[in-house]
Amino acid sequence: MADPPVFPVPGQALKAEFATWPADRLIHRVHQARFGLIQFNGSGLGNARFSPIASHRGRTVPTLYGGETFECALMETVFHDVPHAAGFKSCDKNNLVSQRVSVLSPDRDLLLVDLSAKALRKLGIARARLLESDAADYPHTRPWAAALHGQFPEADGLRWVSRQDDEAHALILFGDRVKRGALRIVQTPAGLMDDPERYLRVLTLAQVIGVDFV
Repeated sequence: MADPPVFPVPGQALKAEFATWPADRLIHRVHQARFGLIQFNGSGLGNARFSPIASHRGRTVPTLYGGETFECALMETVFHDVPHAAGFKSCDKNNLVSQRVSVLSPDRDLLLVDLSAKALRKLGIARARLLESDAADYPHTRPWAAALHGQFPEADGLRWVSRQDDEAHALILFGDRVKRGALRIVQTPAGLMDDPERYLRVLTLAQVIGVDFV
């Protein structure tokens, strides 16, 4: 049996394309209630595709994930692990209780490394490996985020077409580049079930992906 292909590692002189997230474009977040209004996660804990990562000095880089739309933020959090399989799929309704939704807006243009399929060709890694791989590969995808952070000090973060919602962009911001004062609170955190209209959007999305709350 052939050995599995080696996961590509980032080079020492990456070539990247950039995309601008304009000032005042909304950033939708769905996050645990324990995080504050504009709180980056600098704990060094977790197991996500692009975090936690450390700077070249060994310091944890605080990060904040968001989505271009509310639905994208939901798909990247509450519905992230819904399987791609036909038939009955369930989600514990209690998972909604601990989640909050908030909306932020940057007060300046953000410069983000472009992780679109075309730009990834220049970087030297396929979307299937960097963005569509499973959690087992996160130890291999995080070094790419760390390399991009270290080699491009002008980068405020990364931007890509969401794997979970390919109609919208997801992004991660680096807290050592985007200070708290650069993000304005447009909508303070509120529970996913607090507002009937918002909760209806949660239920509508669940219906689209075939999920029942139990």
